[in-house]
Amino acid sequence: MAKQYFIDTMGCQMNERDSETIAGILHSCGYRPAPAPAEADFIALNTCAVRAKPVHKVFSKLGELRRIKQQHPGTVIAVLGCVVQVAAQEIARRAPYVDIILGPRNYSQLAQAIATVERTSAPGEPVVVTDSGETIPEGLPVLRSTPVSAFVNVTYGCNNFCAYCIVPYARGREQSRAVSEIISEIEQAVAEGYKEVTLLGQNVNSYGKESRQECRSYQRVLGSGQGGPSHTVMSREKGYAFADLLAEVSRVEGLERIRFTTSHPKDLSLELLDAMAELPRVCEHLHLPIQSGDDDVLARMGRGYTYEQYCNLIEAARQRIPRVSITTDVMVGFPGETEAQFDNTLRAFEEIRFDQAFMFKYNDRPGTRAADFPDKVPEETKQARLERLVARQNEIGRQINEKLVGQSFEVLVEAPDPKSAGKVRGRTRTNKLVIFPGKPSLVGELVAVQTQEAYLWGFLGEIARQP
Repeated sequence: MAKQYFIDTMGCQMNERDSETIAGILHSCGYRPAPAPAEADFIALNTCAVRAKPVHKVFSKLGELRRIKQQHPGTVIAVLGCVVQVAAQEIARRAPYVDIILGPRNYSQLAQAIATVERTSAPGEPVVVTDSGETIPEGLPVLRSTPVSAFVNVTYGCNNFCAYCIVPYARGREQSRAVSEIISEIEQAVAEGYKEVTLLGQNVNSYGKESRQECRSYQRVLGSGQGGPSHTVMSREKGYAFADLLAEVSRVEGLERIRFTTSHPKDLSLELLDAMAELPRVCEHLHLPIQSGDDDVLARMGRGYTYEQYCNLIEAARQRIPRVSITTDVMVGFPGETEAQFDNTLRAFEEIRFDQAFMFKYNDRPGTRAADFPDKVPEETKQARLERLVARQNEIGRQINEKLVGQSFEVLVEAPDPKSAGKVRGRTRTNKLVIFPGKPSLVGELVAVQTQEAYLWGFLGEIARQP
């Protein structure tokens, strides 16, 4: 029998995409999926470091895996992902039974690490790889986790270094993939039957930024002292912005829908909003983290925009894309946040009216600037503010959805609904979840569905009658 693996994925869509690569590598090494960790020969924790809670969860899960290791000493345990990059030594110290410790830029070395562990008959030092991964590895195998929508990385890492965020330290500096590699991956996914792709990056809006800066610098050098206009011999691919990439992806035959996440407000261009409005395959959904509605808090966070500038972007998006849905991330209780500053965030939610928001309390992340900031907000105050914001946003989200009852939407069917016999679930172009009666054979199909009941999470509906 083939050896079996189990992957426990924490965190964001980037981590979900990483786990698809991990699964592909394990398949190439002869492993097959196990239904539970206790039945696996190889257990991988793909970790998230963005907040304190998922980091604590990693060490809690390692405690559970220790018992499996004691019962089955031959089980290989691997800790992968973002926590590794910032806490590899702590993992090795607190969990000496871990066999492989691998950072998020080092999956090209996973197969070699597995082979090294498999050759070692007795427990020893773990295989640890946490270099920065200066080049983006291409061509790694992938085993996608869903049959309908494919995640496709367009950038890796982040250059923003917001005061509270560990991601640039965990995932490294920003690098953009070549257009040709992205298109090739999407064409392969479409050939396998995928109708939708989600383009991923910590900040997709800065796609190609490093190459464009290089291109501008090169133009200035070539134009200096030559008595004529600047010119460049760099390829068009070197100068692509994200709006250009969307246009290229839209040309892939057979692709029905294009999504992307996450966008940083300071890099959101009007050209990108125009591309969203003009390219029929690009979905009408924009995830744009606000983080705070107060300018002083935004400045201390290092976000690079004001509330007014953020609102101008929202207005521009809604003018160009009337049916756009806008979702966001927000943090309450940032060090020094006063009650009046939190009230500004509440006011921002009232004024902007997001379709959905991911709302969190600030927690210190060791190694970030904000961890050393004074005037920490007490835990009970943070919790009370979070509860107030969640309650108000929930009301707003319900109100927005209630106004959409009775309308017909194109839904891409993703799966049978696990909680409702005889029903399937899918998403509108605006990323609203809809559950409606349908056969499993509808999975992967685009269906017109009329909404009948609105909830905070989405809608119940029926297949729309043809006129």
